[in-house]
Amino acid sequence: MGAVTVAGSALLGIAAWLTPSAEGFGTHTQLGIAPCSWPATVGIPCPSCGMTTAFACAADGRFVDSFRAQPAGFLLAVATAGLTVACAYAALTGSRLVSALGDSMGAWGWWIVGGILLASWAYKIAAVNGVLP
Repeated sequence: MGAVTVAGSALLGIAAWLTPSAEGFGTHTQLGIAPCSWPATVGIPCPSCGMTTAFACAADGRFVDSFRAQPAGFLLAVATAGLTVACAYAALTGSRLVSALGDSMGAWGWWIVGGILLASWAYKIAAVNGVLP
């Protein structure tokens, strides 16, 4: 639990350090990562397009901007913050809260997560192509 607490804290700390891209994607280039090649090669944004921007906006408390950048990224940022706090609590107290939550997820939970990821990708494709504001 301690390792997850440290990893989650580091991830959220890096996200807070980044300046979110006004375009809603491309924030990852501040980390030295190359721009995504999907738009040029495939013609659509990649499935994770806007995730770093969503994390950076969420870490700044800009939740609406985070959701607009990438809905699944916003949910992952909130889940990361919650899991980080829960793991810190479990590490300090010996609570089995996090284990119980993980055990209760089940196969249906992963289907829901997959559906959210696909819906968020469809949203991002529509947003980048000007179908959505």
